[in-house]
Formats: sequence, structure tokens, C-alpha cells
Amino acid sequence: MNLLGLIGREKELFQEDMETHANRLKETVSSSSFLVIGGAGSIGQAVTKEIFKRNPKKLHVVDISENNLVELVRDIRSSLGYIEGEFKTFALDIGSDIYDAFIENGGDYDYVLNLSALKHVRSEKDPYTLMRMIDVNIFNTDKTLRQAIAKKTKKYFCVSTDKAANPVNMMGASKRIMEMFLMRRSLDIEISTARFANVAFSDGSLLYGFNQRIQKRQPIVAPNDIKRYFVTPKESGELCLMSTVFGENRDIFFPKLSEALHLITFAQIAVRYLENLGYEPWLCQSEEEARELTKTLPEQGKWPCLFTRSDTTGEKDFEEFFTENEVLDMERFENIGVIKNEPVYDEALLEEFEKSIGGMRRKGSWSKEEIVALFHRMIPGFAHKETGRYLDEKM
Repeated sequence: MNLLGLIGREKELFQEDMETHANRLKETVSSSSFLVIGGAGSIGQAVTKEIFKRNPKKLHVVDISENNLVELVRDIRSSLGYIEGEFKTFALDIGSDIYDAFIENGGDYDYVLNLSALKHVRSEKDPYTLMRMIDVNIFNTDKTLRQAIAKKTKKYFCVSTDKAANPVNMMGASKRIMEMFLMRRSLDIEISTARFANVAFSDGSLLYGFNQRIQKRQPIVAPNDIKRYFVTPKESGELCLMSTVFGENRDIFFPKLSEALHLITFAQIAVRYLENLGYEPWLCQSEEEARELTKTLPEQGKWPCLFTRSDTTGEKDFEEFFTENEVLDMERFENIGVIKNEPVYDEALLEEFEKSIGGMRRKGSWSKEEIVALFHRMIPGFAHKETGRYLDEKM
């Protein structure tokens, strides 16, 4: 299936930049050792493959998902084969003391890339999942940063999100707070990061769900009022690697908004996806109708679809990769913009955040409202969009 065609593009976004810097990328990767944290997710696998194909001296991949690590290895062996350097995977939870022992008894890498995250807007639906999102997106990042500093790692890369720019949901806000923690540690280690668009057909995404719905003979559901920018998994890996190798301290890389990166609705992609499979989309008026028609329509070459307006918590009306207050370098690369940062952070505010979250956890009880109030103190002007309805309440 042609991913570029489905998201409305004809050419790869970063092709010119990758060709321009191909030699430097290969030289750097082939002479370096890498640890990829969260390397079995969609973006993590894409980054791992971009590193692997350039023959690193050492490439270790850590992820909590044993099954996804197995698939990563099978994918690499089946497509890229083998390298002269050491390639190993480890099924570990980076928040655990076992992971700490793994780093303490080795952990010597030139580059550490952290791709682990709770990335779904729906993760704020209850106070417990929300607390785990804070743990993964903020505190695990800070912990692995401190470990990288102790091990004298050359460079630390961490993935952010476009939703960290003027956030309206707790996921985006957690990544914005993570960026504040990054600024603090940037005094002790070189750090770069990336904000990018939705990764088409990444694990758990709505587009990934299209594949699952077809396999399970279920309706295709998508919002018809929200337009988003998309990159392919390969492009996400390229952007992360470019930031890792070429990012100066505190740089945030992002895809330039241009005619090459088209806005498109999820419903439009759904129509193209079904047509690519040989089905005519059949618009339904309700969930009940859509579920019922899956019993008869597919044999007629048609597939039931339910396209509706979005009304769930945390959905942003538009996408942006930077704010009006951020300093940009739009000249260095052809299709990559760079946000330039000074090490600006409020130490007292970061300490208050750590103390407040620690207190809630020691107490063993907290509410979403408490955490939202804390986020508001951390991010002046945080426009949290609460509708009282979450994606788990819809088909």
C-alpha cells in the first residue's frame, strides 16, 4: 500500500536533506554506539532501522513490549540482514531497578535516544493512567537523562510532539513540561529533540485501527472535521536521526509546513484507504447501522463508514510545531525547521512539580483535577480543552 498516496503526497518529505547529509550521517553512525529506549514502538522501530542501515558499532534497543521487540528483530533480519557491530534487544521497563542495573553494569553509549512515551490524548481519561503518563513522559525521561550524564554520554535525544506547542490536552502539556526538564539537564549534556506530525499507521493510531477494522470485519470510523499533517514511519525515523546527529544543544527539529506536507482529514484518508483495497465507502448515520451493515456490504464491494464531528476532550482544532515566542532557524535545512532554545527554566517551579507529584503518590490518592491545576501552574495560559467525553466512549 502506498502510504504517501494515502496521505496526499507524491514524494518523501526529507529526501533532499537526507541526500545532502548522507555522508556525514553514515560516518557518524558507523563510528558510534547507540541506545534506543522505547525502540519497539512505531517511531522507535523506524529510528532503529535508520541507525542499523548505517552500520553502527553498537546498537542496543530497550522496550517494555517483548512481542514488538521480536517483530523488530524479524523485520530487520528480513529486510536489512546483519551488521558488523553489536545489535541486541532487551525487554525492560525503563522505570524499573532492573533497567537501572542494566545501565549501571554497562550503559556506555555515544548516543541515547528516548522514544518511549504515552502518546494518546485519551490517556488523561482517568487519574491513574494520567499519573503513569507523567511518570513515563517526564520522570523516566529525567531519570534516563541523569544516567546518561553519569555515563558521560555524548548526546541525548528525546522525542516531543507538535501537541507541546500551545497544548490543549494533558499529553501535550506533559511533553511541554518534559521540555522544561530537558532545559535544566542541558547544562550538563548535549540535548536535542523533535516535534513532528502524526505518524501514518503508527501503532495504536486511528489509521492503524483501519487495518484492524478490515481484518475484524468492523466499520471504519473517523472524524470528518479535523485536518492533520502526516509523516510516514520512515520519515519519522529520519527526522529523529537528523536531530540526534545534527541538532545543537537544546534544538528542536520539526517538519517545515509547506505544500509538500498537505493537511488532510482522517475521513479523506479512510476513503482513499478503502478505495485502495477495492471497496466503495458507504456512509452510515449511526454506530448501530454501521455495525449491522458489516454483515452484508463487504460482499457487495462496499464498506460501512461512520464519519462524524469530533467532540472529545483534548482535540486541538489545528496543528502547530512552534509558538510565536520561539526563535526559529528555517535556513539550515531544506524541509526541516529548527527551534533554537536558551536554557531557560524555573528551578523552583520544577522542584514544586516534583514535590507535588511525589506527595500525591505517597498519599496513594489523587484526582485529575489536582493534576490539571498543577499543570496550569507549570504552563501559564494552558488552554486545557475538557468536554467530559473521551475516545473510549466512542466506536
